[in-house]
Amino acid sequence: MTGIHVTSEINPLRKVLLHRPGRELLNLTPNTLEELLFDDIPYLKVAQEEHDAFSRVLRDNGVEVVYLEDYMAQVLEQGREIRELFLRQFIAEAGIRASKYHKIIYDFLNSIEDSKELVLKTMEGIYLNELPHGDSRSRQSLVDLVRGDARIVVNPMPNLYFTRDPFESIGTGVGINRMYSVTRCRETLYADFLFRYHPELKSADHYYDRWRPFHIEGGDVLNLSETTLAVGISQRTEPDAIERLAKNIFDDAQASIDTILAIHIPESRAFMHLDTVFTQIDLDKFMIHPGILGPLEVYRLTAGDGPDRIAIEERRETLEEILAEALELESVTLIKCGGGDMITAEREQWNDGSNTLCIAPGTIVVYERNDVTNAILRDNGLNVLEIPSSELSRGRGGPRCMSMPLWRD
Repeated sequence: MTGIHVTSEINPLRKVLLHRPGRELLNLTPNTLEELLFDDIPYLKVAQEEHDAFSRVLRDNGVEVVYLEDYMAQVLEQGREIRELFLRQFIAEAGIRASKYHKIIYDFLNSIEDSKELVLKTMEGIYLNELPHGDSRSRQSLVDLVRGDARIVVNPMPNLYFTRDPFESIGTGVGINRMYSVTRCRETLYADFLFRYHPELKSADHYYDRWRPFHIEGGDVLNLSETTLAVGISQRTEPDAIERLAKNIFDDAQASIDTILAIHIPESRAFMHLDTVFTQIDLDKFMIHPGILGPLEVYRLTAGDGPDRIAIEERRETLEEILAEALELESVTLIKCGGGDMITAEREQWNDGSNTLCIAPGTIVVYERNDVTNAILRDNGLNVLEIPSSELSRGRGGPRCMSMPLWRD
């Protein structure tokens, strides 16, 4: 399976990209939690055990699991010039304000011969006390003397295990995103290199690029069908980005998508992406957080007259009617997280009760901790595959957030 082929949220999943949480989580501290978008510090050992359980469930159900860190290592092993380009770009984007550290960090990273070890180190972050000391006089600056060896000079990327966000698979193409938060922008550097150089991925068409001025994240993008895409207008995805994505898709004669549904959800930490409150789980069923129901703004985007133009229509029907039309069904069912009880719904949605990963029609992977919602899903005929989540859930993302499908039937 070479390239990208994702035209559905529910068709059998054959290949998926994950990132196993690594030492980047060890470099979270209470003082950096807010900046790095975490509410608490996960226990790495347990987080890895939980993530390995997630991978086993996928493999046991016929899914090929590949890892971001392995694919990036394969890219770097293609030649010294690619490795050089990556290191230069990584350092340029690492937020290293003291110019004297640029060469020191380059030499430090370039001394790591093993490609996977190098990739993991770029993800992990770098502290001053890891760098070669050299002549002690070279470190006699005021910032070094005041802050000491415990100062971090390159931030970790602890959100990387949410592989859904830096890019999105769209049909046979890809969108490489500009992330909402500065701390996550560097994550898309890996996607940029994968889709430029990896032999299995470089053939994909690009529908969005990381240098665009407007934010969009993969958790807001859902492939409803071969012809219809749903994109959330959210805390982390701007309407300007959706318009540009739509123009790029509609201008591609090879793209089968002719309709984009832009769904406006409340902008908050709890509702950060569309897929945290809304996922498709079967041919005619969706999981939804009741907190977004009611008057919901939905806009239908189609190709306009002339190149680079789009037509926009506000849809005033119910969400069920809009989805049924998009999927060419008589009706669809919205299953409410927590059964509609708002206290239960808010608690379980906070722990990603609505963020399910469908791996085949009616078969979904969920966090086991959301027992009320999971029981309701089973009552509705779903095949529910539970994974442990005491530590993974601390990052505020569920099974869909942690997975990037590369190929579905």
